[in-house]
Amino acid sequence: MGDSQQIMSKFNLLGYECTPAQAEILKKYMDFLVEYNKNVNLTAITDEEEIIVKHFVDSLGAVEDIPYGANHIDVGSGAGFPAVVLKIFRPDLKVTMVESNGKKVLFLEKLIELLGLEGIEAQKVRAEDVARGVNRAFYDSVSARAVTELNKLLEYTIPLIKVGGALYAYKGKSEEELQRAMGAVKKLKCEVVKNRTYTLDGQARSLIIIKKTGVTPLEYPRHNKKIISNPL
Repeated sequence: MGDSQQIMSKFNLLGYECTPAQAEILKKYMDFLVEYNKNVNLTAITDEEEIIVKHFVDSLGAVEDIPYGANHIDVGSGAGFPAVVLKIFRPDLKVTMVESNGKKVLFLEKLIELLGLEGIEAQKVRAEDVARGVNRAFYDSVSARAVTELNKLLEYTIPLIKVGGALYAYKGKSEEELQRAMGAVKKLKCEVVKNRTYTLDGQARSLIIIKKTGVTPLEYPRHNKKIISNPL
């Protein structure tokens, strides 16, 4: 399949640095993903160049924003985007991936071992269950990419982080979605710090950073069905 030089070239073309060592790890990641995807539905994107741009490069949206050494949690990790890519480029992070699909968790565990990554783990659990347990308000930062609408995502993620921590939400066009989420922002004691919009290979992208400013009321998160049927 594609070589590491192709990965480096594409990263550089799009304005991101990628070392030969990082590119080699990403090549292993891509090869394993494409092969594993033949039996387990992990991604609809299987073209190598699209994987590099739409998965790998896109995952770096928050790479310079997350605080150094953060105890970071990623919600709905799927095939490892953005969490695994962030770990490759930010080895200082301690990363927990939360994923409710057992087959995807198994893939993530095998991937971590294949890539030789330390300080990163995958858990088969729902985010709202973590937030109602001993790890409520435990993490410094949380990320989510292509999980759900922001008004629902906030209720899943904000209870997980400490006051002063932030959500890094990877989105496409985000203005209307952000407006719909302002009620949730208020109820969950947060503030919108940044909505960075940019274009990635012709596609509109945005990174929404929402800071937790107060203790999350104990009633949140509600049970999953209520979050979905009656979002804040």
